[in-house]
Amino acid sequence: MKNKFFKIVQIKSTIGKKPKHRATILCLGLKKIGSISIVKNTKSIRGMMNLVSYMIKFEEFYENK
Repeated sequence: MKNKFFKIVQIKSTIGKKPKHRATILCLGLKKIGSISIVKNTKSIRGMMNLVSYMIKFEEFYENK
């Protein structure tokens, strides 16, 4: 069975951004520019990624079990 994941990279700073966007970046596991987080592909994660899409880059990949 293949599990879907996202590799997320923060490309912009959270300085001067809305508090909700800062909190979303932290919930995605990102802390500073260049930090990388691996998260499962779920509806809630995709919603968070959509909110802060201007601050991140991401790619989808699969993990074989």
